[in-house]
Amino acid sequence: MMAERLAASFSPSSCILPAASKRTAQPSSAALSFLPSPRRLHSTSSCSLRPVPSPLRLFQTAAIGSRRTSSVVVCAASDPAQLRSAREDLKELLKTTFCHPILVRLGWHDAGTYDKNIAEWPKRGGANGSLRFEIELKHAANAGLVNALKLLQSIKDKYSSITYADLFQLASATAIEEAGGPKIPMKYGRVDVSGPEQCPEEGRLPDAGPASPAGHLRNVFYRMGLDDKEIVALSGAHTLGRSRPERSGWGKAETKYTKDGPGAPGGQSWTVQWLKFDNSYFRDIKQGKDEDLLILPTDAVLFEDSHFKVYAEKYAEDEDAFFKDYAEAHAKLSNLGAKFNPPEGISMNDDDDSNKTVTTRKPFVAAASYSDED
Repeated sequence: MMAERLAASFSPSSCILPAASKRTAQPSSAALSFLPSPRRLHSTSSCSLRPVPSPLRLFQTAAIGSRRTSSVVVCAASDPAQLRSAREDLKELLKTTFCHPILVRLGWHDAGTYDKNIAEWPKRGGANGSLRFEIELKHAANAGLVNALKLLQSIKDKYSSITYADLFQLASATAIEEAGGPKIPMKYGRVDVSGPEQCPEEGRLPDAGPASPAGHLRNVFYRMGLDDKEIVALSGAHTLGRSRPERSGWGKAETKYTKDGPGAPGGQSWTVQWLKFDNSYFRDIKQGKDEDLLILPTDAVLFEDSHFKVYAEKYAEDEDAFFKDYAEAHAKLSNLGAKFNPPEGISMNDDDDSNKTVTTRKPFVAAASYSDED
């Protein structure tokens, strides 16, 4: 869930997954700004020419905190054709890097700063692409997310008429679907913030180990306009990913489920097949018998709090119900605080039924990466 703070790292064969950290976790020293490369005019996009922070080519250099400016074409809304093509490129990226969880985390953390009590955009936070800037990347909750930006750099360079806000949410939804999860009813056309001064203040994302887990989750998610059912459903995304103690302060350095990867070995996962999206997160917490599986305070409380427990028990028994509720909650989260151009948003041709919840899921294709004993 977006609640976690993990100082993730990335190697060409793997990327680190959404995980948790204690409040004292610090962001990776490699947390660079993720700024736009020059964008081209595209006939289907609403564009204007104005100064914005220059691209740092941050994944090829160490130019942290550059403040140079240059004139580039800034497109307010994304091109549907480029979104469709980018989605196919994302699918190929996922096949080779097993980076599903960190892409989910990226989308969630960009959207999860939303405050429903603030009307003004972008002060209200939310899905606006602000996470590409150094000042927000350095928030402790975002430690390691620079690695997700590295993964997406070539796709953003290739598809210049896609906003960062849309790319982050497209990557997140695609990762869920490619991991065997439900199809998320998405819409696009999110407008990007233009500079780091528009980033939200630190402290809007949840902790993994607060003194009062239930109260903390409600304080954070209610501020976003989400309810108890949505809190529990979104927590179910912990079926993906691992936590590494050297980066987050949580979990074991290695378990029988993570010692051989896929990707970089190590860490502790919430589930046995931690690249497969299913309802095993709820089943494993309920059973609580496997010491090699991670259960954080914010996980355990889902079966301890009487209101959360109703949904957690339901999802442990009924995967279809979980998929339906998760798809709705993920789509809602991805729209939080966003300003759309056009105001009603845009959809890709095969997503014209985006107002309907689709629970059909793709076969899990990463299973071959796990050993037989897993």
